Amino acid sequence: MKSIRVRLGVLGLALLTGFTTPTAASAAPAAPSPTVEEQRLDRAAPQEILRRSGFDTVAPRLARALEGARSYGEARRAVTREGARLWQRAVDRAQGRGPAGGDLSRDDDRPLYWARLGMTREVRTWEPGFGLTEGQRAALLDELERSSRGQDAIRYPHGKGLKRILLTGFDPFTLDRDIRISNPSGATALALDGTVIATADGPARIETAVFPVRWQDFTEGTVERALRPHLPKVDLFTTVSQGRVGRFDIERTNGAWRGGFGDNDNIGRTGTVPVSDPASQPQWTTTTLPYAAITAAQTGRFPVYDNTSVTEIPAGATESVVRPDGPTPGSTARAGGGGDYLSNEIAYRATLLRDRLGLRDTLPGGHVHTPVLQFGAGNTTEVTDPEFVRNRLDIIAQVRAILKVAAETA
Repeated sequence: MKSIRVRLGVLGLALLTGFTTPTAASAAPAAPSPTVEEQRLDRAAPQEILRRSGFDTVAPRLARALEGARSYGEARRAVTREGARLWQRAVDRAQGRGPAGGDLSRDDDRPLYWARLGMTREVRTWEPGFGLTEGQRAALLDELERSSRGQDAIRYPHGKGLKRILLTGFDPFTLDRDIRISNPSGATALALDGTVIATADGPARIETAVFPVRWQDFTEGTVERALRPHLPKVDLFTTVSQGRVGRFDIERTNGAWRGGFGDNDNIGRTGTVPVSDPASQPQWTTTTLPYAAITAAQTGRFPVYDNTSVTEIPAGATESVVRPDGPTPGSTARAGGGGDYLSNEIAYRATLLRDRLGLRDTLPGGHVHTPVLQFGAGNTTEVTDPEFVRNRLDIIAQVRAILKVAAETA
């Protein structure tokens, strides 16, 4: 009788253990490894950029906040708070507010980029005691991306008599070619966010956001999600990216084609730009910026061109050809004026969104390519130099001047 009771006790303990111990199937998935983009963070140049700007404290601060989080809700609030804090800190630094944090020039966009990657790596590799599902981790990363890029901080004052301008920039890219690279479009976004320019028609307020150089984010609709609430309310918009050496280009035509060049995660995509309702998707979209006025104006030391060239497959043909004067009827896009990379794609998506919102005839918008931001002659190792800073400041000033012309002409 005693042995039966012992056996029953053991069975009861086994059943109780089965109900209280998580099974392998229900356990939280292991944290993923850092991305290719995040892995570059450990190299010497990014660490120097962070140290010389004071932004080396950003990722550790988030790590401490995550460590103190006792629930997913607390973690999400921490991520949103620290992401927004990073964006505002980068904008303040670029516009001369608060401490510089080091000897790196204030106009530099790279501290924001590398600090954000430090933050996303912390979130991606974090393993809290309360467990985190793949969906929850993805939501945290998405929240961090949006808040640290200014995408959820676009706000214009109420009232009449104020024009509203929306400008977007990009992260640095081609970092395996040169890890020191800065992107003047991202620097411009930081320098101009929340600023006001005086035009002949009155003041114009500029709001900005920055986008990643990753195909997947664009596939998932990051551009449309950020811009859709604001395009019906603004008076002018321009997407901006780094383009050709020594010149600005106002890109006349944008094409619905991805050329496959590797992004910041070294992933390539080739094919038609994926958008909602592909059945109604055009092969081409066009700028509604006042390109003639912009190219005729004296806006800075770099020449500004009205770029009308595209690459197409003509109707009925199979081989692609370059058309200096724009696409021919019925052709298939292979490159817009801005190429077949994410510069072209953000221009295509933004102008397609403009058209689908019924704003084609009323909203001036399109793409501006800046000159390539170059280091001084002979500098192949240092993260900055006087000519590098001068070039970036001149590009920022010229984008601002271009916006002034566009706002006064449109």
